Amino acid sequence: MSLPHPKCGSNWRGEFVTVRAVIMKPGNPESLETLEGSVEAIVYANEETHYTVARLLPEGRGRQEPVTIVGNLAALQVGESVRARGRWTVHKQFGRQFVVEQFESVLPRTVVGIKKYLGSGLVKGIGPTFADRIVAKFGEKTLEVIDQFSAKLREVDGIGPERAKRIKEAWTAQKSIRDIMIFLQGHGIGSSHAAKIFKQYGENAIPIVRENPYRLARDVTGIGFKTADGIAAKLGVARDSLHRLKAGVVHTLEEATDAGHCCLPHEMLVRTAAELLGVNVRPVETAVELLAGGGEVVRDGVLVYLTGLHRCETGVARRITELRLAPVTLPALDLDKALNWAQQKTGVGLAAAQQQAVRTALTAKVCVITGGPGVGKTTIINCLVQILRAKKCRVLLAAPTGRAAKRMQEATGAPAQTIHRLLKYEPGGGGFSHNEHRPLSGDMVIIDEASMLDIPLAYHLLKAIPNSASVVFVGDVDQLPSVGPGNFLRDLIECDRLPVVRLTEIFRQARTSWIITNAHRVNRGEMPVCDAPAGSDFFFIEESDPDKVLQTVKTLCAERIPKKFGFAPMQDIQVLTPMHKGVCGAENLNRELQAALNPTGPHAVRFGRIYRVGDRVMQTRNNYDKDVFNGDLGRIQRLDLVDQQMIVEMDGRAVAYDFDDLDELLPAYAISVHKSQGNEYPCVVVPLLTQHYVLLQRNLLYTAITRGKKLVVLVGSKKALAIAVGNNRTAARYSLLQERLGRGAA
Repeated sequence: MSLPHPKCGSNWRGEFVTVRAVIMKPGNPESLETLEGSVEAIVYANEETHYTVARLLPEGRGRQEPVTIVGNLAALQVGESVRARGRWTVHKQFGRQFVVEQFESVLPRTVVGIKKYLGSGLVKGIGPTFADRIVAKFGEKTLEVIDQFSAKLREVDGIGPERAKRIKEAWTAQKSIRDIMIFLQGHGIGSSHAAKIFKQYGENAIPIVRENPYRLARDVTGIGFKTADGIAAKLGVARDSLHRLKAGVVHTLEEATDAGHCCLPHEMLVRTAAELLGVNVRPVETAVELLAGGGEVVRDGVLVYLTGLHRCETGVARRITELRLAPVTLPALDLDKALNWAQQKTGVGLAAAQQQAVRTALTAKVCVITGGPGVGKTTIINCLVQILRAKKCRVLLAAPTGRAAKRMQEATGAPAQTIHRLLKYEPGGGGFSHNEHRPLSGDMVIIDEASMLDIPLAYHLLKAIPNSASVVFVGDVDQLPSVGPGNFLRDLIECDRLPVVRLTEIFRQARTSWIITNAHRVNRGEMPVCDAPAGSDFFFIEESDPDKVLQTVKTLCAERIPKKFGFAPMQDIQVLTPMHKGVCGAENLNRELQAALNPTGPHAVRFGRIYRVGDRVMQTRNNYDKDVFNGDLGRIQRLDLVDQQMIVEMDGRAVAYDFDDLDELLPAYAISVHKSQGNEYPCVVVPLLTQHYVLLQRNLLYTAITRGKKLVVLVGSKKALAIAVGNNRTAARYSLLQERLGRGAA
């Protein structure tokens, strides 16, 4: 099929203008039927395979009913006009369908089609109301006017100079995005990130990608090496091209980082990258040497680091060493009197280990306080704050997540914030305001939920702490390690250079909670008590069939838990799952729970997902410009289909997202256990199945249970539960931090 270049405006009179064309698979053109119309709804879209089920309203005379079309329809959007070629079939379950083998996106030629196209929100600044007015004014010449004579838009009621300018800019951008879509799809690549590519490279996008497609993996969030490699292959880039080899090595290290490693052994890196690239190890070894010579990676003994991570890891070791060797500058205290005063002030008696923790924090320069739920870590933080405030000392409280910081503030009455906000990021690439050149002002810095700290964030934090300050890291080392690279808290504890206080005694009031009791049982390798006594806050519902587990989880969230315990489904109940894929993986659970809990209302479809007002969503990467971070949870408040913007309430703030940036947000009715770290929820529901066996580990189950404040419900098989409790073999993370700390220098 030859693809006409989309010269928008070249000839609008009574013609379709092709803007996108895709051939899914070869077929006999003579045996294919043609179907034209506008997309009414996206029923289902798989982000990875691009398999899509949509409802298409055919063009033609007389009343038409929408029909179902299915196939590999990458980036199809509601409101889009398409010409599809394929065959009619009858599906046993879903009835008559049009199976698409070829399709192209076209600009509509009729007044009705133009109105639907503009009113769908595909062009920023034009919604249904303005679409009606513009088409009423210009009729079939509407698209020509927007493209070539946009000043005439001001003749339409309600459109002033500013809106006319925005519509013209959006239309021009949309044309460039269409070009990129054609380019990507012509090379067999889904076009869902075309807008991001245009935003990154502008009008030069296609020449830049042609020159070095691997830049996409580096520059555009959401596009990985495999997508870039697919484009490169279509462009004829040789398998042993240095661009490709170097990109493959960097990708392998980045994949290791995503798995929690700070580095990889050289031999493993070369072998893994060679397998990925389908080449011999010799050229990969050459690529590693070239990357090292260019400063993109660092060889440290037998290990290879991305340069930025090497800087972070050595910087963490150096700053911890500098801090612990600096003198304590806190005012002199009679510790016995201070402890007695703090207990009277807070009204809480301290156990011996808790008293030791307070003493250690007030006398050591850097220390660690660790322990499970119910052992009084928050009480210790409160005592430290009260004692130091009475001495007019400045205490800085922070945690990796907003919810953890809020808990600190509620417990102490002192201001607490996330580490990112403590360090004050400057938008526009300025980095953190507080660093070694502009340190924080504080006499003691207390960091809660320290198990969540990855190496890059720990590095930026430690750079900003002055040598005059004392530092206390508080956390549960038995939880899952950070989502990001490294095992910071465990390395601090096991380096044997810092004082560590381990809390094991459960407070009397916590002993009545089966959540806490069972969490400690699991942590000791014992099966939790599953036969819930009257008034229990912990339940196990036994079921081994995945489909029945799914139905049970849905019923629990929508009916049983709200009815029995009064928890609100949309606010209080969080589903945590070990897996992303599968019947009870996060992806499918979110689809099912959204349909059960929030089935109707204003919505947008992007990246194969439905985003509906009221939905719970989660930020999936750090976005410093928006001041939102990986793991932050929010609720969709409003959708502006005209300006293609979504407003999400996060931690009491309204955050605006352009529709093209929605790949940063995932539905969060169900989230992975890893992503739940640092957060607590009134009620937690956890599916556990043997099909999750790869991730069934003791620390994962322990972390999931400890996320629930008032109610925890496990749904699954006893076998899966036993596998998780018995599996204490956590994967090691490649890093030299513990050794560097042990040596006392980077």
